[in-house]
Amino acid sequence: MTILVTGGAGFIGSHATVELLESGYDVVVIDNLVNSDIEAIKRVKELTGIDFPFYQYDLLSYKQLQKLFKTYKFEAVMHFAGLKAVGESIEIPINYYHNNITGTINLCRVMDEYGVNKLVFSSSATVYGNPSTVPIYETFPLSVTNPYGRTKLIIEEFLKDLSASNPKWRVVLLRYFNPIGAHESGRIGEDPKGIPNNLMPYITQVAIGKRDKLKVFGNDYNTHDGTGVRDFIHVVDLVKGHINALNFLEKTIGIEIFNLGTGQGYSVLDLINTFSSVTSIDIPYEIVERRPGDIAICYASPDKAKKILKWEAEKSLRDMCKDSWNWQINNPNGYRS
Repeated sequence: MTILVTGGAGFIGSHATVELLESGYDVVVIDNLVNSDIEAIKRVKELTGIDFPFYQYDLLSYKQLQKLFKTYKFEAVMHFAGLKAVGESIEIPINYYHNNITGTINLCRVMDEYGVNKLVFSSSATVYGNPSTVPIYETFPLSVTNPYGRTKLIIEEFLKDLSASNPKWRVVLLRYFNPIGAHESGRIGEDPKGIPNNLMPYITQVAIGKRDKLKVFGNDYNTHDGTGVRDFIHVVDLVKGHINALNFLEKTIGIEIFNLGTGQGYSVLDLINTFSSVTSIDIPYEIVERRPGDIAICYASPDKAKKILKWEAEKSLRDMCKDSWNWQINNPNGYRS
């Protein structure tokens, strides 16, 4: 069974490719390398001992996609490709709408053209906006606070319409909470280009001396310590959920939505303190103003995924910190080390 992985050189896509290969699937990976690195592909091959085709293709090129689908007979697609920085999406929304939405439409058009109708889509908890209560269930009302989240929500609505229009489509929407951590080998991990947008890589870059201190955006939220609370999930747990989703697509029709989170909320300071406990490194930080679009508390109810996908997160916050640091210490400059 051959699976197409879009965005397979990225943080989550590279870990998913490892998991797919180790689960016995054949894979073909595409990535435009705009916010990823070809070295990740080399290391996935090294980790698994398995060679696989990689193409530096862009979902905005319909001709490239046609060429690919003419060459391979795909059983399903795992779709990770997309721009993903909340702050950047506020600054240049046109890039996010064009890249994320047009790219997905192109992908689905060519899938339909070649009779490939199974899709696992990388969505986000940002589609819940600012929820009135936690934990967050899949049935909660949807809204967004930034253009990145809006592209995810628009794609979800598009995929719902697509599924309703044609009963052959089988789609799983996976709403991620906050993936951190890295492969336990330390060979693949999160490698932001420039200043990190996400919390954990910023912490590890401060710990290794690349940055002076961490900025904590707000300490006046209605949480136990005033800082924002999130559902941090180990990236390896997350991608195992994708394998379960792929298996689920074999025996279902239509579209289903699942949260992928731990069901446990930790604050920014909880994460900093746990990281310091695991590594024995103090992380200097300063409190600054809240960041536009941020919310106070966000954590999942993973009950539906546990019941239907037979999946649940296994790794602890300490595991996430340990593996993040192992990646950083072995790759002080990321894949360019």
